[in-house]
Amino acid sequence: MDTCQIKDYADRIEAELRQNILPFWITHAVVPSRQVFHGSLTNNLMADATVARGALLSSRILWTYSAAYLAYREPSSLEMARLAHDDLIVNFWDNEHSGFFWSIDSDGKPLNPRKQVYGQAFAIYALTEYHRATGSHEPLERAITLFKLLEQHALDSERGGYFEAFSREWGTIEDMRLGEADMNVPKSQNTHLHVMEAYTNLLRVWPDPGLKRSLTALVNVMLDRILDERTGHLKLFFSNDWISQTDVVSYGHDIEAAWLFLEAAEALGDRALVARLKPLVVKIADVTLAEGMDEDGALFNAGKPSGVTDFEKEWWPQAEAVVGFLCAYQVSQDERYLKVALKCWDFIETHFIDRKHGEWFRGVSRNGQVLEKHLKVSFWKCPYHNGRACMEASRRLRALIVKA
Repeated sequence: MDTCQIKDYADRIEAELRQNILPFWITHAVVPSRQVFHGSLTNNLMADATVARGALLSSRILWTYSAAYLAYREPSSLEMARLAHDDLIVNFWDNEHSGFFWSIDSDGKPLNPRKQVYGQAFAIYALTEYHRATGSHEPLERAITLFKLLEQHALDSERGGYFEAFSREWGTIEDMRLGEADMNVPKSQNTHLHVMEAYTNLLRVWPDPGLKRSLTALVNVMLDRILDERTGHLKLFFSNDWISQTDVVSYGHDIEAAWLFLEAAEALGDRALVARLKPLVVKIADVTLAEGMDEDGALFNAGKPSGVTDFEKEWWPQAEAVVGFLCAYQVSQDERYLKVALKCWDFIETHFIDRKHGEWFRGVSRNGQVLEKHLKVSFWKCPYHNGRACMEASRRLRALIVKA
């Protein structure tokens, strides 16, 4: 593929971020009278002021706009990041027991005050990025506090890894599920993936020996317990002693993990780990391409060893597929992966980008029809996956041009 084509894709992807995704959330996601975020917006921008709000959405907005400010230095991104930071701290921080509440009601009172480790991880990720963007020390100190809380309460010092969730007081609870569709188990791939992501970002600015040991141990747990090197898939749910509880496969998490693994190893500066991971990145990309990709270039939601079980296509697996396949190309120099990444972007441009109201639709059917049951903004629908994908993809593509 020639450099002109690569530059065209890089320009289109960056324009999507800067002209659609970033302006959308600034214009439509903020409740001006309260300086907080809508918990719900339909595809045609109808808000529901009665729904619960989650710390997760504020954290993901905080990361996105902090990263965007680092990349482009636009004041509007810095202001949006500041608003998200203030919302997170003022409305979700537990001043009595520390850590962030999972959700609050429409009046701002704690609704589900439990300490979901997944949620704490995203707060670490976001607060660290805000520190990187602003130089402010307080967000970094709070991220470090959260790291220490997870190491104190969530770490399984006997069998490795991290437990899913705790009460407000950091005690044990019966229902540890991240969401209604998840299994009620003590450990999950999803939580470990995002703790790894968070610790990786924190290590970039806080090279603490204890953090480095924790991240190294976590990557090893991910490789030894969660990734099945034989199949190239990540197992999803586990008992305390790491017995897998399901054979369901999440194609989006597989390809997302591929590039996040390499990011962690590079942040650790572990050359041996990087060398071990590079062929695994390619293996995961191969398996994802063979088992999870439709002929049109989009990624299916889920499957089993017998084949695809969920033929719908959500926004976030497509975003992660673009980055994951670009990473596989950079590792292998096999142009198949570059072509797959760009074909997936073509599908996104055709079917996911909302040309009328802005941002991306959350999901489409197998044939590309918008699934109107999904919201444009919700507890889970955020600018993190697609915003990050645009930043990562445009950066990686421009690096290819420089290298050519």
